[in-house]
Amino acid sequence: MEHQFWHERWAKKEIGFHEGTVNKYLHDHWEQLAGKGTGAVLVPLCGKAHDMWWLHDRGHPVLGIELSEVACKDFFEEAGEKAQVHPGEPYTTFRHDNLETWCGDFFQLVPDDVKHTKLVYDRAALIALPPAMRKDYVEHLAAILPDNTRILLITLDYDGSERSGPPFNVSDEEVFELYSGDFEVEHIVSNTLAADHPFCKIKGLSGASESVFRLRKL
Repeated sequence: MEHQFWHERWAKKEIGFHEGTVNKYLHDHWEQLAGKGTGAVLVPLCGKAHDMWWLHDRGHPVLGIELSEVACKDFFEEAGEKAQVHPGEPYTTFRHDNLETWCGDFFQLVPDDVKHTKLVYDRAALIALPPAMRKDYVEHLAAILPDNTRILLITLDYDGSERSGPPFNVSDEEVFELYSGDFEVEHIVSNTLAADHPFCKIKGLSGASESVFRLRKL
C-alpha cells in the first residue's frame, strides 16, 4: 500500500473520507445482511469510523485494520475510551472490550487472523484504493475470508475527469467484475447525489452516485 501517502493525510488531518456519524446505509441495511446475530465483523481500512462503535454496541466483536497509528489512537480517544495497546509485528493492536483496531498493512492479514469472521463492513476501503490496487484487495479478501462470509459494500461513483481520489470513483460494473469470481454479488441500492450535495460541492463535482451491495464469499 502507499503508506507514506496515508500517513501524511492523517498527520495533516486531510481526511475528507471520514464520516463523523454512523453511515446511513449501515444503519438501514445491516440487519438484512447480519440478521439478529452477533458474528465477528472485519472492517478493512477502518480509519476512525464511528460505525465500529455502532457495530460494537450491537454485540458484534469488531476488528478494524488501519495503517495510520494516528487514526487508531484518535478512534478511542475521541470516544473517551482507553485502549490496551500492544506493540508488535506486523500489527500494533489497540483493544477495548471486544473491539480491536490493528495498526498495520491490510495485506499482511492471514487466514488465521480472520478465521472467526462472519461479516465484513466496507464503506471506505475499496474506494480508498487506486484502480491498480483494487484487484489485489479483492483477491486478498477472497484468500483470507472463511466461506459464506457476508459483506456490506458501499461504493461511490463520479466523473473521474473532474477530480482524482481518494475517495476514488468505482462503478457498479467494476464491482461485479472484481468480485463475481469469488463472491455472490447483489446490488441493493443506488442513490444519486446532485451537484448541490455537500460532498459534490466540496469536491467540485457535477454529481455523483452511491451504491450498496451485499456479497457472500463462495
